[in-house]
Amino acid sequence: MSETQSSAAPAVVRLCQYTKTKQDEILGDGDDPFGVAATGLTWLPKEEHFGIRHDDRLVAHAGLVRLSVEIGDGVTDVVGVGGVAVAPHMQGRGLARLVVAAALDHARTMGPQHALLFCRSPLVPLYQRLGWHPLDKDVLVEQPENRLVTMPLRTMVAPLRDNAYWPSQPVRLFSLPM
Repeated sequence: MSETQSSAAPAVVRLCQYTKTKQDEILGDGDDPFGVAATGLTWLPKEEHFGIRHDDRLVAHAGLVRLSVEIGDGVTDVVGVGGVAVAPHMQGRGLARLVVAAALDHARTMGPQHALLFCRSPLVPLYQRLGWHPLDKDVLVEQPENRLVTMPLRTMVAPLRDNAYWPSQPVRLFSLPM
């Protein structure tokens, strides 16, 4: 590390808005920046956004949205986490951990007991290191035209409260996936 570089962790900031332009700033303007286009799913926009800037450029993001799910016979709210992204040239520096941790800190103020996310299989170990747990049951999600589909990506859950319990039962999201 040169003398001009700081060893302090980058600051995570709450973003007023997160647009396609901001996403492109992180991931480039490719057709499938998250590698999930093959699923054919329509995604729900997030309502709360957190980011990290480096050299006046947005280099990491995580978004949140509160939504309802059915677990077995019960209905509860969760905080959906999505749009997690780190610029390719900044990966491996712990930015995903920082931006997701900041988002979860905010999620703890939103009321639900759990956070939920969907990810590609290669990302499961990363999220497990961040305290997430893969679900062992299929998850149904809504899609346009009142279709219900089984989520093809891995579903993971993280507790937002001490002693939060997630039952091992089928899950249905009452919205598009996040």
